[in-house]
Amino acid sequence: MTPPGLHLPGPPQALYSVVAWPPPQLDTWLRRQQEHLNVRAFGAPHLNLRAPFQTELRGEALISACRAALAEQGAFEVRLRGWRRVPGIFFLECEPEGAIRDLHRRLLDALPSSRGPHDGDGYRPHLTLALGVLPWAEEELWGAVQALTPPVTHFSVQALTLTREERGEVQELHTFPLEGAVDSAG
Repeated sequence: MTPPGLHLPGPPQALYSVVAWPPPQLDTWLRRQQEHLNVRAFGAPHLNLRAPFQTELRGEALISACRAALAEQGAFEVRLRGWRRVPGIFFLECEPEGAIRDLHRRLLDALPSSRGPHDGDGYRPHLTLALGVLPWAEEELWGAVQALTPPVTHFSVQALTLTREERGEVQELHTFPLEGAVDSAG
């Protein structure tokens, strides 16, 4: 299902995102909490640096545009701010610090694409815990979520990934290591 405001004229198109994956410890913890609370989000836990978008760019042209936007981008820290909610959605908000905001702006400028309501000034970096929470369950579930303490307060982003979602399936198209990223083999 295409989120509101993301449809370009013509046949339905894939949605793309540029995401950072949380470290394994946080990823596993979020998945376990989802299982325990019987909630789900869209796909594996991830931090969108660009809200899902549609574009006419394909293949190497899209990868090249992302590569240009990410040129000279160094590894950066993400600090967790705490739990937040909007109707039907619970998420772990991240500090919208300089590197994250700057990167979001560069990705908006570099990619000719649709823009969603959560781009630009509406951008709130976060890791989603639950989507589609029914109104009658929100208060009880919110109490349980507020009692959760993530296993980390911050994490380092060493790479970003361009993803594609079509018909409910998310595929990783390309991973971009960031300058100064620590080589995991060393």
